Amino acid sequence: MARWREPSRRRGSRRAPRVGARAPRVVYDEPDPAPRLTMSTLKRLPAPPLPAWLDAALPFDRYRVDLGAWRMHVMEAGTGPTVLMLHGNPTWGYLWRRVAAELGDGFRVVIPDLIGLGLSDKPHASCEHTLERHIDWVGRLIDGLDLRDLIFVGQDWGGPIGLGALAARPDRVRGIVLGNTVIAPPREGFRPTLFHRSAHAPIVSDVLFRVAGFPQIALHTAQGDRRSISGDVARAYRWPLRSVRDRKGPLALTRMVPDGQHHPSVPALRRVFEFATRFEGPIACVWGDRDPVLGSVGRYVERILPNATMRHTDAGHFLQEEVPDLLADAIREVAARAPA
Repeated sequence: MARWREPSRRRGSRRAPRVGARAPRVVYDEPDPAPRLTMSTLKRLPAPPLPAWLDAALPFDRYRVDLGAWRMHVMEAGTGPTVLMLHGNPTWGYLWRRVAAELGDGFRVVIPDLIGLGLSDKPHASCEHTLERHIDWVGRLIDGLDLRDLIFVGQDWGGPIGLGALAARPDRVRGIVLGNTVIAPPREGFRPTLFHRSAHAPIVSDVLFRVAGFPQIALHTAQGDRRSISGDVARAYRWPLRSVRDRKGPLALTRMVPDGQHHPSVPALRRVFEFATRFEGPIACVWGDRDPVLGSVGRYVERILPNATMRHTDAGHFLQEEVPDLLADAIREVAARAPA
């Protein structure tokens, strides 16, 4: 197992990146931590059906797991070392299909959909979406599937959500691969992007995110090569959120991005920062430098993770669609370097 250094009592000595967004200054009451699931308590349920054109693009075993309050959709394929791949907002497990194909059958890939996105349950109350709750849901999945000796791969919100769950389970992870994500709270005084500011505009945010279907209708604009998300690929990202009623997730997850040190996401992001910067196993990063939101964050990640390998690319935010081979190479690299 990779070792994890216990954090010291001194905090705040490192600077966080200029990332994040304006969010309501509301601290939601978090539920008491649920007991960890075991194989004896996990319930597997049939996966929702897919249209033939989409089903053909996903050659995985698919199922849903009952996490208590909500059901999470999971895709699996292959045998060998376990690789947990976690997407962000507003995508779903479909995002990882090309990376899984590049890996082949030598790994067991486990690809869940975050609650509120993809084929997982979609809470209609925005208050359900807090970083703490998403971390708890993924933690329940890890416990329920009894995932051990895993390589974690995270992008966008998948990075801090997965790392937050593993911070409470450091003995379960051997290595980490990151791409276009954040692993720390924002600095004081940063300016949120127009995309994130729009999530807090009265009326406008509902029209953009729920009626118009933003940002899933515009994913190509975040790419280095806009053709990488077009045609049936773009259609596949829109499909799980085709109903206006199911579009609470993208708006709520955008509002989860902090705008300062008093935002409800900040305590969890501090834990993520401590875990990632003290993790002693191998870490590899692949970065899309043409990402209009997080492209520049890659340089900061290099500074705070000096022992990680970093591969900069001309890809955009959803780099899985542009450089799946490089992500697969990073996973193999980490698996080869990880302690037995």
